Amino acid sequence: MGIEIKEKKLKKPTSELRFDLVSKNWIVIATGRAKRPEEFIKQERIKVTVEKKDCPFCNLATQEKPVLEYKNEAGQNEVTIIPNKYPAFAQTGLLNERAEGPYSIMDGVGFHEVVVTSDHNKSLAELPLSQVRRVIDAYQERYLELANEKFVNYISIFHNHGQEAGASIAHPHSQIIAIPVIDPDLQGSLNGSRLFFETRGECVHCKMMEWDREDKQRIIYENKEFVVLCPFASRASFEVRIYPKEHHSYFERIKDMEKDQLADALQVAMSKIFKGLNDPAYNFFLHTAPADGKDYGHYHWHFEILPKTSILAGFELGAGIEISTVQPEAAAEYLRGIK
Repeated sequence: MGIEIKEKKLKKPTSELRFDLVSKNWIVIATGRAKRPEEFIKQERIKVTVEKKDCPFCNLATQEKPVLEYKNEAGQNEVTIIPNKYPAFAQTGLLNERAEGPYSIMDGVGFHEVVVTSDHNKSLAELPLSQVRRVIDAYQERYLELANEKFVNYISIFHNHGQEAGASIAHPHSQIIAIPVIDPDLQGSLNGSRLFFETRGECVHCKMMEWDREDKQRIIYENKEFVVLCPFASRASFEVRIYPKEHHSYFERIKDMEKDQLADALQVAMSKIFKGLNDPAYNFFLHTAPADGKDYGHYHWHFEILPKTSILAGFELGAGIEISTVQPEAAAEYLRGIK
């Protein structure tokens, strides 16, 4: 009499571990408890409302003297750059580097500026394309100026939107910080990019983008010069990146025609996130080669947009492994459909 052997059914995986080719970090895509992309539009948003009369960026006369102003044809300010009234870094004569026991210290020398758009209520997603282009002009012009300043080796350009993303003032604005040291996140990206180039002889970002454009699952939008996509190893649900299609290491060298295309790509990306996720809080920032005069030809500059779709808890903070509850492919498909 034969013995009946029952095959054990394999359970569907509850998650995927995806490896980031650049950072060398693992990311968890929690497929077992995945959320439907459209669920995020139903989430309540914390809205901070401030009357224009009480808004410091609607009353720039109360702020520091503008560093740079961009006006429209009617002579009205569209974008204004001012020194931060409460800077994290300030101009002083010397770094004053010193040791304290096993530790190293230097003074917080640098520049901290604010890029203010004119409309108190309209985020970047809602601005006309011409004004988004002005913002990019401002980023580039100030980057080029600050890169020539003494002690500046790294320039951070970032934008916080919403209370959960750390925006302390509701009026839409970006920030520019120029300092002597390179930020660890960018340094990790530079190291991963260099290692891939040294072992494979090609740019890791170009390689990833080449596959994504062929695979098409994670592409959200393309124009002549730029591609907007959800990265394969997304750190958060609906993470979006904007890459120049051609290999360029230095954002500040962008040409006028490329700026038109970047403004278009950024506006489309922000509009899709705004409409598709019901105006979520988010951070976006620029990753570009440092301003320290070294050769970073292996690097590929880009913008990263991280909506606040999750909260870092014990596992993420302790293990350093982030969890996303929406597959990048599903996120991209959803955002592609937003008009």
